[in-house]
Parts: sequence; structure tokens; C-alpha cells
Amino acid sequence: MVIDTVDGRPKAEFRQLSLADLPDNDVLVEVAYSTLNYKDGLAISGKGRIARRTPMVGGVDIAGTVVESRADRWRPGDKVVVNGWGLSETEWGGYTRFQRLKSEWLTALPPAFSLEQAMAIGTAGYTAALCVDALEDWGTIRPGDREVLVTGAAGGVGSIAVSLLAHKGYTVTASTGRPETHDYLSALGATAFVDRTTLAEKGPPLQKERWTGAIDSVGSTTLVNAISQTVYGGAVAACGLAGGADLPGTVLPHILRGVALLGVDSVMAPQARRQRAWQTLSKHLDPRHLASMTTVEPMSSLPSLAEDIVAGKIRGRVVIAVDR
Repeated sequence: MVIDTVDGRPKAEFRQLSLADLPDNDVLVEVAYSTLNYKDGLAISGKGRIARRTPMVGGVDIAGTVVESRADRWRPGDKVVVNGWGLSETEWGGYTRFQRLKSEWLTALPPAFSLEQAMAIGTAGYTAALCVDALEDWGTIRPGDREVLVTGAAGGVGSIAVSLLAHKGYTVTASTGRPETHDYLSALGATAFVDRTTLAEKGPPLQKERWTGAIDSVGSTTLVNAISQTVYGGAVAACGLAGGADLPGTVLPHILRGVALLGVDSVMAPQARRQRAWQTLSKHLDPRHLASMTTVEPMSSLPSLAEDIVAGKIRGRVVIAVDR
């Protein structure tokens, strides 16, 4: 799946490539699976200019097997995962049978997961784990204590964040605009719900304190309200902008309640942080939950799936089988 520029606009299409067309990086990986993320949806649908240079092979995630390596660390047969590092933006990504990658981008597949499960987690789940780690490092969330909010809860980041937090014993409130997902989110561990419209409406800069922490993948007014409702000394981990990149709020929650806004970046996170996130997933992500939130789709369905994820019609995680 290649994104190119046509008449000044991004356009995605399937193309036949050879190994000689791939970048001259030091590890050749046979890709088994990739994923569908919101960013992928924007790139393929043309609704967002994600690729910073073209032509660009899309797909921000890769799970596969090393075929050739010029790096001492990796050997043929090694199972590896790649998340971020500019894939589908500045570097060719995972919507392809083979890809050449820089050795420092690769993470060894955790023993707890198969290649398919690793992509069921993908950037979304890895980002959710980064957010959970960030909130725990901040130190105000406590198992069994006051609520932790997860916005965009039925999406990829939100679903895995709900599952991880619940497994760790936190009281999870899920924000979603789809009542039909309540049973699904309850099964993942959510104990209460907030309609997303109430968080999307502009409110006062200081609101009733409710959340000891929050994980937000929506941004804009939703993030502002989450901050405004966070308890004294609490924190909000922000990792997405599905609702907008603006932040139409004030500094009052930060300087009067000491609320922290923790920016979480999954793309260029150092390996130590990545490995810790995968350890969190290995220990605390219920495989039954992962299975319940995952569907596997052929790469041939990417054009329609891209439209669906941008329109908010995708629940949970979509694994892309690149050989279909």
C-alpha cells in the first residue's frame, strides 16, 4: 500500500514492489502482520497529510521475522516488533510483505505474545501502556481509589488502557459516544461511563474534582475538561488528537490544583521505555480481553477500513494480514 502525491493531494494505492525497491537499511524483515491505527486511516483515506515524503509505504506497525541482517544484534529467524520510528511518515512502513528497517528500531517479540497478538496490541496498545506507566510514575493513582478516566475508550488506545488499568486494580471510568459499546467496555473492566458529548462541550476552567488521573486520546475540549476535573495533584496523560490538536483551556488547573499534563509520545520513545511498556503489557493485559477486542482483516480491505476508522466506526483493534 503506497501513498503518493497526485494533484497536490495524498493518494493511496496497491503497487507491486521488488526487494530492490526497499530502503537500504541493515535488517530485512518478512512482515506477517501490521495494524490499522487512526493515523493509518488518515493517510490511506487522504483525509490527513501523514506522509512527509512520497512515495511512502504506509503502516506504522510491523510484526515479522528477520530474513537478513547486517547488524550483530539480529539474526535470521528472530521475531521482532516495530512501532513508530516515523514509519509511514518519513520511513517506509508495514503494509508490505517485506521491509528493510534500521536495526535500532527493532524490539524483540515478547515471549508472552505471538506475532498476531503483538499487532493486536500494536502502536495503540503500546501507547496505552506508556500512558499507564506515566500515570503510575506520577504517583497519584491508587488501586481501588478514586476514578481514572479513559477517553475514546472504545478505540484501540482506550480499549487496552481500560483493560490494563482494571487488571492493575484501578477504578476505571470510560468515556464513549457509543452506548452499544458499554457491555464490551464493562467486560474489559470499566465500572462507570461518561458520554463523550459532556466532555466535548466547553466548561469552566475549574470543575468538580473527580479523576485521580486520566488517559486521553481525543485532545481539544475533551482534554481540557479532563484536566479541569482532575483532583489536586493529579495528572492527565495525553497521547492523541482525534478530536483536534487545539487546547482551548487555561492554566488555572495547573497552577491552582497542581494538575500535570503528561505528553506521551510513542513514535520516538527510547528503547528502555518501549521495553518497559511491553513488560507492562506482558504482565497485565488479559489475553482474553485482547482476543475480544481484535479482528483480523486482509490488506485488501485497507481502503474501506481507513474510511471506517476515521469516521469512528471501528471498535477495538484491527490486525492487518499483509499476505491477504
